[in-house]
Amino acid sequence: MTELPATMTAMAIPTPGGPEALVPETRPVPVPRKGEILIKVAAAGVNRPDVMQRKGYYPPPPGAPDIPGLEISGEVVALGEGVTRWALGDKLCALVSGGGYAEYCLAEEGAALPVPAGLSMREAAALPETFFTVWTNVFDLAGLKAGESFLVHGGTSGIGTTAIQLAKAFGATVFATAGSAGKCEVCRTLGADLAIDYKTQDFVAEVKGATGGKGANVILDMVGGSYIARNYEAAAPLGRIVQIAFMEGSKVEIDYMRLMLKRLSHMGSTLRSRPGAEKAKIAASLKEHVWPLIAAGTVKPVLDSSFPLFDAAKAHARMETSAHVGKIMLDVG
Repeated sequence: MTELPATMTAMAIPTPGGPEALVPETRPVPVPRKGEILIKVAAAGVNRPDVMQRKGYYPPPPGAPDIPGLEISGEVVALGEGVTRWALGDKLCALVSGGGYAEYCLAEEGAALPVPAGLSMREAAALPETFFTVWTNVFDLAGLKAGESFLVHGGTSGIGTTAIQLAKAFGATVFATAGSAGKCEVCRTLGADLAIDYKTQDFVAEVKGATGGKGANVILDMVGGSYIARNYEAAAPLGRIVQIAFMEGSKVEIDYMRLMLKRLSHMGSTLRSRPGAEKAKIAASLKEHVWPLIAAGTVKPVLDSSFPLFDAAKAHARMETSAHVGKIMLDVG
């Protein structure tokens, strides 16, 4: 194995701000601690939390790198004490708590997964953040079952494209909102039974119409704001709503009577700060239930665009237009 360099290039955020706040810095190559692996990064995913961190609204949790980037693919080049799941030279993808926008990145051994058969390293790097998020929220927390109806907002986002495919693969009727006729067509191509243009259609009325007035059993929402009350209207009795972000704001005035009368469950979840044991449990479940679907081509990452690591600012600018369909990626190694 080639000797590791002492330093690496990483895209850092010396001062919060616009996309231009991302600048290259020379940093020490990190050293894996007990239970960690060091990965020579091939590709990294760009996600909304990275944008929020760049703006100064989402600081990394204690102990996490200040370098953005929550998902990577690459090759294992060093092992921390006690690591047994991986060997030097293994190709994998991993969910990380930060540090992905760099040439080398640490990962907890339990939060890494093998690159699915048939996928490129760029495609593999597009998996962890969205697949961990959708699996833990839609299937573990909300308990979506075959035969139920599922509504996801932002159907052409990284989360949305993943949620549509997984919900459909596990037997749900899938509804998705998106912001144009073209994006709605993408949702249908991915498996959505009903795609709703939120700019011209009322998603509450559309979901009610498609379910005979009942509503959706499970709703995955990253919008918040005015959508919170409307989700309560669109939900079926005993419906489960999972909140994973608040792009329209988290402070709203709302009448909770519908929550009580319909016996709804409104849950919230974050992923980045969860203990390693919880992430390892999600990874194991994904490997068992979802990785075979990816290898078979039933479910696949949807890629919008890719940029060199040094062009991370352009990747962030692309994300902030909301014109993307699927994942925006950084090519690192």
